[in-house]
Amino acid sequence: MFKRYARPQNPVDEENLYWISFSDLMSALLVVFILAAIALIIELTQTQKIIQRDIEELRNAENARRKILYEIKDDLASQNIIVEIADNDTILRIPESTLAFDSGSDEIPDDEDIQRSVTAIGMALHQAINKPFSDTNDKMRFKYLDTVFIEGHTDSVPLNRMKGNWGLSTYRAISLWEYWGQHLELSPNFNDMMNAFGQKLFSVSGYADSRRVQTVEDTPEQRRRNRRIDLRFTVKRPSIVELENIADQ
Repeated sequence: MFKRYARPQNPVDEENLYWISFSDLMSALLVVFILAAIALIIELTQTQKIIQRDIEELRNAENARRKILYEIKDDLASQNIIVEIADNDTILRIPESTLAFDSGSDEIPDDEDIQRSVTAIGMALHQAINKPFSDTNDKMRFKYLDTVFIEGHTDSVPLNRMKGNWGLSTYRAISLWEYWGQHLELSPNFNDMMNAFGQKLFSVSGYADSRRVQTVEDTPEQRRRNRRIDLRFTVKRPSIVELENIADQ
């Protein structure tokens, strides 16, 4: 009789072991890739939110500046005081017809109408910047500003005095600033107001005839157009560090 023998099991295929290990490795790499992709998506989403926040903040700043300028202009127009808005809604211009200095002088004239206008401009400015941005945003408008520059400008006629037209334009701007400080009872005071970076909100400068409104000065009227005080409003923008951080991300 024949003996029945149990059939021996097939030995494990070493090649199959290799493919099983490779398959496990690929699965693990796929999981790592998916996790990395998810992390990248989350990071990009956060970066996009930061960019959108900064864009919205800049948009609010532009709107706050525009509201300030046009409210001041409308307020003064109701009092028959003429000012102009210039340079793409960034400057409130006080023309010589509203504030005329004596020739070669940097002192606010002792004229009732001029002093009334200067006082009204300061009051309108203070009221416009010390308002909440909107009914749903109680951030004060001036916190969207970087600086309010009081800029003096002259015509190109040479002046025989210390520092010439550069000194004259600067001291005229200083005189307006000092007049507001001495004659206006304001709370908060202009000099105490800080921007969002904790720096002084107001600054003073003079440009002589280097930034002319009227390039050609052949007539008295053309020269008169260049003699003025500009209030330049610059808005708060993201700092270089903030922009670099966004770029790195």
